[in-house]
Amino acid sequence: MGDHIEKWATHIAETELSSTLPRRWAHTQGVAKSALEVSQVLGQDAGLLIAAATLHDVGYAPRLAATGFHPLDGARFLRDEREADERLVRLVANHSFALLEAEERGLRNELASEFPLLKEPLLVDALVYCDMTTTPDGERTTAQDRVAEIRSRYGDDSVVGRFIRRAAPEIFASVQRVEAALAAHPR
Repeated sequence: MGDHIEKWATHIAETELSSTLPRRWAHTQGVAKSALEVSQVLGQDAGLLIAAATLHDVGYAPRLAATGFHPLDGARFLRDEREADERLVRLVANHSFALLEAEERGLRNELASEFPLLKEPLLVDALVYCDMTTTPDGERTTAQDRVAEIRSRYGDDSVVGRFIRRAAPEIFASVQRVEAALAAHPR
C-alpha cells in the first residue's frame, strides 16, 4: 500500500463528506495530516494508516448512514461498495474504541462479528492517536481536551457521552503508547 491507496481514500472521503459535512471533512483532513506525521513509526503500514485516517468518518455521510453508527456504516460501505482491503475496513470499523460505543448502541455483536478487531496494536493505537488529537475543525489538540470537547458537545448522558467516558482511559493509553513510539523513532 502506498500513494495509490492514499489518493483513493482522499477521493472517496472528499466525495462523501466535503459538500454535505464540511466540518467533518475538515476534521478528516486534520486526522489524515496527523497520520502522515505518525506514519514514520509504521514502516510498510504507513499508507494503510493514512488511508484509514482519511476514511475513518466516511460513515457520517448522509447517504451512508444506515444504522446511524458511523464506524459500522462506513465499514460496510467500504467493504460492499468499494471492495476495500480487509485491514482498512476493520480499522475504520473499530477506530477509536468503536466497540465500546457499539455496545452502548446495542450493536456490539454486529460490529464484532462483521469486523473483528485487528491484532496490530501500534497500527490501531496510531489511528486512535490521530483521531483523538484532532479537533472537529482539523486542528491539533490534546487527547484530554478532545475527550472534554466530545463530552461537552454530546452531553454526559448521551450514548456518545457514556461511550467517551468509558473509552477515555483507553484513548489516553493509546496516545501515550504512540507518543512513546514517536520519541523512540527520531525523524
